[in-house]
Amino acid sequence: MKLQFLGGAGEVGRSAILVNDVLALDFGSKAADPPQYPVGRPEPDAVVASHGHLDHVGAIPALLSGDRRPPIHWTPPTYELAMRLARDTLKLHGVSASGASGGSKRRRRFGGTLRCPFTETDVKRVTQVSKTHGYQEPFEAAGHEVTFFDAGHIPGSAHVVVDDGDTRLLYTGDFHTHDQRLVSGTTARPTADVVVCESTYSDVDHEPREDVEKRFAESVETTLWEGGTVVVPAFAIGRTQELLLVCEAYDIPCYVDGMGKGITEMLRGHPGFVRDADALRRAKSHARFVTGRDGQRKRIAEQNTAIITTSGMLSGGPAMTYIPEIRSNPTNKIAMTGYQVEGTPGRQLLETGRAEIDGRVMPVSAQVEQYDFSAHADRDGLFSFLDSYRDTPALVTHGDRCGRFASELCDDGFDAAAPEIGAVHEV
Repeated sequence: MKLQFLGGAGEVGRSAILVNDVLALDFGSKAADPPQYPVGRPEPDAVVASHGHLDHVGAIPALLSGDRRPPIHWTPPTYELAMRLARDTLKLHGVSASGASGGSKRRRRFGGTLRCPFTETDVKRVTQVSKTHGYQEPFEAAGHEVTFFDAGHIPGSAHVVVDDGDTRLLYTGDFHTHDQRLVSGTTARPTADVVVCESTYSDVDHEPREDVEKRFAESVETTLWEGGTVVVPAFAIGRTQELLLVCEAYDIPCYVDGMGKGITEMLRGHPGFVRDADALRRAKSHARFVTGRDGQRKRIAEQNTAIITTSGMLSGGPAMTYIPEIRSNPTNKIAMTGYQVEGTPGRQLLETGRAEIDGRVMPVSAQVEQYDFSAHADRDGLFSFLDSYRDTPALVTHGDRCGRFASELCDDGFDAAAPEIGAVHEV
């Protein structure tokens, strides 16, 4: 089996692997300045997506430009999430159906460009070639037998097993080995001849989720008792719903705003892909969904409540309406719940106590805290998962320290390596 790594090797973002020159596993984008996309100009006969996060599906519509129409295989939630992300990307870039913005046509090429790599027409084509599958239901893609297994990351996330008749590949996608309120941790350990494994948190040991939840709830409740407001920046997919479940469990009054509103509604339509559909229903009923614009948001910011809102890294979205309203009062609080990429306003806020608001860097007197609600396996989880594959070669991807983690695996008796972008591995 031939594997070419078009992205996601030695980095977090733009995950993409080409199998035997004909089957693409994921085709994501990387949040950078400028945005980055997989390298090369692949023309796969089929595409398989592991889950609906931007770094795994963000550039998939670009594969449908021109005359090619490769079928795209994914779980039902991943399909819906990918479509929402694609439309949101078009909106952010201001791209029309003709691929134009401001009268200038956009070039469709991958890698290192500010231009959106696809058009509205390409996104519409996705619906025409989409094929959805459940877990452990084998299907054919570009001459390969493919099977999804629950990866425990977000609803619909999958480990992907690809069998070309000679070699059986396990592509882990993103996964978590411990239960979250939204989804259960992965227990799948399908047989494989080679494993391509994510390594996002290979140097981190997560605090037990129960302890994180308790600290978060107690901190929020304290601020509300003192008359303050808590803004909780959160990723729309997975994290917003997890925090809604936490707020309902601890009876914390909360609003939800941003893209997470629609995602929450959508996930309720896929009860088989969440851990407890009734709990998600109760959490949605417990929260109040923001329906107005900035005027309503300013009034909400004056209430003693928690506000769960995008964007998770303060790079835009309703969060940047709430933050200016609460930033000057030290009784208020900003509770960061996800990893903050270097160079983002969220990272800047954590490191300096200042945030860029409307183009100006302003001091923030409100308290700033960070909580580890990660949906990825930590170091112990990665080792426990890979322990089932001690006699299986492993290729380490999707991390900032892939080479170091591969060396650590080798020291522990594994046959491991870390591919580079563009590299081809015969396995």
